[in-house]
Amino acid sequence: MIELLSPEGMAEVDRASVRAGVSGATLMDNAGRAVAACARRRWPDARRILVLAGPGNNGGDGFVAARVLAERGLEVVVATLGEREALRGDAAEAAKAWTGETRPLARADYAWPDLIVDALFGAGLSRPLEGDAAEAVRRTNAAGAPALAVDVPSGLDGATGAALGGLCVQAAATVTFVRLKPGHILLPGRSLCGPVDLADIGTPGSALAAATPAAWLNRPELWRAAVPTPAIDAHKYTRGHAAVWSGPALRTGAARLAAMAAFRAGAGAVTIVGERDALQVHAAHVTAIMLREPSADGGWADILHERRVAAVVVGPGAGITDRTRLALAQARAAGCATVIDADVFSLFPGDPEGLAKLIATGQGGAALTPHDGEFGRLFGDAAPAGSRLERAKAAAARLGVVVALKGPDTVVAAPDGRAAIADNAPPDLATAGAGDVLAGICAGLMAQRVPAFEAAAAAVWLHGEAARVVGRGLIADDLPGALPTVLRRL
Repeated sequence: MIELLSPEGMAEVDRASVRAGVSGATLMDNAGRAVAACARRRWPDARRILVLAGPGNNGGDGFVAARVLAERGLEVVVATLGEREALRGDAAEAAKAWTGETRPLARADYAWPDLIVDALFGAGLSRPLEGDAAEAVRRTNAAGAPALAVDVPSGLDGATGAALGGLCVQAAATVTFVRLKPGHILLPGRSLCGPVDLADIGTPGSALAAATPAAWLNRPELWRAAVPTPAIDAHKYTRGHAAVWSGPALRTGAARLAAMAAFRAGAGAVTIVGERDALQVHAAHVTAIMLREPSADGGWADILHERRVAAVVVGPGAGITDRTRLALAQARAAGCATVIDADVFSLFPGDPEGLAKLIATGQGGAALTPHDGEFGRLFGDAAPAGSRLERAKAAAARLGVVVALKGPDTVVAAPDGRAAIADNAPPDLATAGAGDVLAGICAGLMAQRVPAFEAAAAAVWLHGEAARVVGRGLIADDLPGALPTVLRRL
């Protein structure tokens, strides 16, 4: 269940469920029971529970949860936003079934409960909280009791992970239904949700076809079939040859990190191409990686052809020079799959169309791997706005290539609208050179003929898992060596 549904998509699935014969009342009852079960499982010692019930279906879920928890002998108070009589449809029926204590939200006692159930607003909220709702969120966050959010913490945009107006419940845990939303995975939403329980509430499988996923959670199920297992009769060139364009002697580290990562990711052969003084530095550090000087024109066209290079990395430590531009142009002309990173973005400041035009000259797949600063440098004042998901999708569509917008919630987006959001990168991965390793992993996979989107998504996941293997004290040099452990597990 790695599909991520937008709030609109989830609403369509609910409507399709009703059309398929599952009533809204049944879905709401199951959802409320899932909330109650989560509360008991995570906080078994909580005896006094305050349920904050909003004016829509989220509040209806809260009323069901309140009833179930009270039936289990707990003290429960429901505080409602607005008049209880104003509720409509399934939420009104759920409220009628609640016979316990009810009070206005403004009169809720936040010092009393052991647990607060936040059922004010769900993932479809599209504007900042105000009035009694805003005050309730502030008081919830200041209370000593943990908060269990229903669907998403109130104030969170389920599509973007943004805290609308900067105000949102800080949940100790969240229970959501059927499928996760992008806002559960994108930051700051992931931090605001806490651990997320995904509950099955009886939605028919046929109803899920009613909505196209907004994105996928980046998991091996998404790309595993595209990543080959070495065949018994393979040799180094059938496994793919990757090449990395090196910068000058005092900037060789980034290229070497990328090259080592490409090798560990499964490329059968790897070559670093650079000037003699740079190669002398590389030679002191590498053995199985081959070293070549540029062609007579200062590029590497002859090498790419003669050595049957399938994929290249251009950018890490390359230098902001005409030679880097030439290397990129020749790689594209040679039909090599291309991973573009780092200094290349400084070659095209505020000129994404110029980079896209150069990339389009070749037939091989291409993936860009910028962090936020490089993304802003490339697009300048015309940079796409919105969440990381929205920006990555817009950039991929505009450039016509795969874009991996790096961060703690890295998004890999393809021009056709596919996107994957990662949630497995530990904080230790925020270290110099880690991005160069990611570029190399991606190239190593593309050298094995993995398509650009699957290669980038797999590289991001492998990168995060390698960091988890190393743990605290991680430096980028550690990452390639951790890849065999991750690949064995995979």
